[in-house]
Amino acid sequence: MTEDFYYVIFVALVAMATTALAMPFLLKFCRLRGYYDMPGGRRVHCNAVPRLGGLLFMPSMLVGLALTLFLSADGGVLSLKVSTIAMAVGAFLIYIIGAVDDLIGMKANHKFAVQLAAALLMPFCGLLINNFYGLFGLYELPFWFSYPFTVFVILLIVNSVNLIDGIDGLASGLCICILMVYIFLFLQMERTNAYALVASGLLGSLLAFFRFNMWGSAERGTKTFMGDSGSLFLGYVVAYLSIKYATCNPAVLPYRPEALLVSFTLLVIPTFDVIRVALWRIYRHRPIFEADKTHIHHMVMAAGFTMRQTWCVIMGLFVFFCMLNGLLYAAGVGDTWIVLLDVFCFCLFHAVMYVRASRRNVIF
Repeated sequence: MTEDFYYVIFVALVAMATTALAMPFLLKFCRLRGYYDMPGGRRVHCNAVPRLGGLLFMPSMLVGLALTLFLSADGGVLSLKVSTIAMAVGAFLIYIIGAVDDLIGMKANHKFAVQLAAALLMPFCGLLINNFYGLFGLYELPFWFSYPFTVFVILLIVNSVNLIDGIDGLASGLCICILMVYIFLFLQMERTNAYALVASGLLGSLLAFFRFNMWGSAERGTKTFMGDSGSLFLGYVVAYLSIKYATCNPAVLPYRPEALLVSFTLLVIPTFDVIRVALWRIYRHRPIFEADKTHIHHMVMAAGFTMRQTWCVIMGLFVFFCMLNGLLYAAGVGDTWIVLLDVFCFCLFHAVMYVRASRRNVIF
């Protein structure tokens, strides 16, 4: 494990350095070509900001992984399986449609079609949510259910990460925490170093981006957003790691009764938010894909918090769910009761934000 840990650090540092060194050139390219995210509408920023920062996620990660493969003593530190290759193909498709959308725009139905194709690749190669580990009294799942359910979960995660990218550092901050947890978890098991390395490569690039996104200056041209190319790619990799960890396959990974709960906990905030917004739009008889200001970051800001305070509130909520679920599981509480309590806490949080916003005469 010690050698694997050094490889993880190396990949992260290389990806971080690659992103940090390439970002000024990318920002200059955006200024020359006018690739800006303009203020107005649902956006909460007040200045034109370059929107292509996420273009560096995949190349920087690949540079780190390639150097690690080249420098590893046995050349097998990144031994790839079919599911990993399928993820790479799907991630490339997701990255391309995100880049095209950022550069010239793309119809929503075309984007969804490519997302669906990328999502179908994982379960096709055996990467399935095939066990509920006792959640709602269910254990091993039949193939006819697990395949479409896995595709649905992939699409849910990809789009939830994309849609929660609404204020500085929120999507990247949440995913930094998620990636760090998966690096730790995959390093604890045998034959899973490749997944830890994939996570560390993306983590390194994300950390460098986080600095430009959170503390860059729009006036001085040092600030950037990740855009769809970044958020969609980020969501796809996180979906891959989450499903890989939750998959029940004793031939590859040891049986872990907490596997599904861990992946669920890490993704509570973005996925619950997308589901809540969809249900709210259905209740209000609005198109389910209609853009509005009802996502969690909009709600918290409408309740009277600044953008940075909103970031702190939502990141604090993430830590709360992680600690709550961890303590309850350690105390022997069943997964079903933990999930139901999470739903209650999430609804209570939004009810409080809604009441605060209503007192400020903000209408949703």
